Parts: sequence; structure tokens; C-alpha cells
Amino acid sequence: MSKPEEVGKLKIGQYIVIEDEPCRIIELEKSKPGKHGSAKARIVAVGLFSGQKRSLLSPVDGRVDIPLIEKRSAQVISVGEDSVQLMDMETYQTFEAPLSADDELRPKLASGVEVEYWSALGRNKVVRVKG
Repeated sequence: MSKPEEVGKLKIGQYIVIEDEPCRIIELEKSKPGKHGSAKARIVAVGLFSGQKRSLLSPVDGRVDIPLIEKRSAQVISVGEDSVQLMDMETYQTFEAPLSADDELRPKLASGVEVEYWSALGRNKVVRVKG
């Protein structure tokens, strides 16, 4: 899920949706309006799930989507080669979240460990180990 927001109100560190990927803004430049055009904004952001840099050029009065990111707790059930199976601590729902090969969380993950995960646009990501 996401909500619309005006490009002119965005700040560095906020999350936006670029090409169906939630991204965190790392650079934001706004140009002044010219004689024959409106003010533009150039946004550079890093994907939340992919880690890939993406850019967006848009009029300042244009609209972009802001992803609604849920930050929740889960318990690790099992750790696979490229994913981890989790159980939500509130709903007791089980699901899998992907792990990248260079993920620094991998050595800390074991059955029974409590983690924080983020859920946005139907995808999940383990962010940190609690405790």
C-alpha cells in the first residue's frame, strides 16, 4: 500500500516508490522555475529490497507514491540457504523472507532468535536482530 505525496514536500531520508520498488531518498535537488518551464526535482534513491540506485526527474508539483512500511517483530523458525522462515509475534503467521549472500545478519540468525522485519508492497525484509 502507498499514499500519494507532492514531490516538492519530499526530504532526504524519506521513502518513495520508483518503478514499483520502495526506495530511500539519498539525494534531492530542486531547480528554480525557468522562463518557459516549471521547477523540477531530481531524486536519487536506493532500493529497500534490491539496494539498487534509482533516479527520478519530476516537476515539483508532480506526485509520487510513499510506501507504507510496517515495522514488526518475528521469531526465526529456520534458516535456509537464501531465505529465512519467520513467524510474526502478533499474528503467528509464518512466511519466508529472502537473505542476500553478503548479508551481515546471516551469522546472527538461528532458530528461536527474535528479529525486526519490514513489510512494504507485499514484500518482507529482515532488518536487524533484537537483543
